[in-house]
Amino acid sequence: CNGGFPGSAWEYWVDKGLVTGGLYNSHVGCQPYTIASCEHHTKGKLPPCGDIVDTPQCVHMCEKGYNVSYRADKYFGKKSYSIDEQEDQIKTEISTNGPVEAAFTVYADFVTYKSGVYRHVTGEEMGGHAVRILGWGTESGTPYWLVANSWNTDWGDKGYFKILRGSDECGIESSIVAGLPKV
Repeated sequence: CNGGFPGSAWEYWVDKGLVTGGLYNSHVGCQPYTIASCEHHTKGKLPPCGDIVDTPQCVHMCEKGYNVSYRADKYFGKKSYSIDEQEDQIKTEISTNGPVEAAFTVYADFVTYKSGVYRHVTGEEMGGHAVRILGWGTESGTPYWLVANSWNTDWGDKGYFKILRGSDECGIESSIVAGLPKV
């Protein structure tokens, strides 16, 4: 994402709403994603990510040929909130309302992750990153969070990773946000 604050994104959804959309160049929904996919920290079928791309201008209209107005296509959040960093609180939120967003510190050894339960061992801090925690489990007696990354399916375990649960590994449990939709 190259910068941003997850809590602000959730608040935007509540205050301003979001329209539907699909993958880059998909012509699905009101506003499909406008930035092409690229490879993050791996060699794959997509071109490598280069320089930071400027945020596109917000256009308050749907893609040509989409038969719903921009205003009618908007969906709003009912509320956004932070989750206490206690493991049981995070589990309860996921069980009750679905995945949560977590921000954590990425270290050099994380970018080469392929499988198993990740624990930071070596390498310098590279920066912060936001991801989606989907669930939890135990592998060979080691508790983990199951997490979806945004670096495409060529990275990690088909785009997912497991990270040590219960010890705030790399800060994964100390900055959790979520939200509920208006229905």
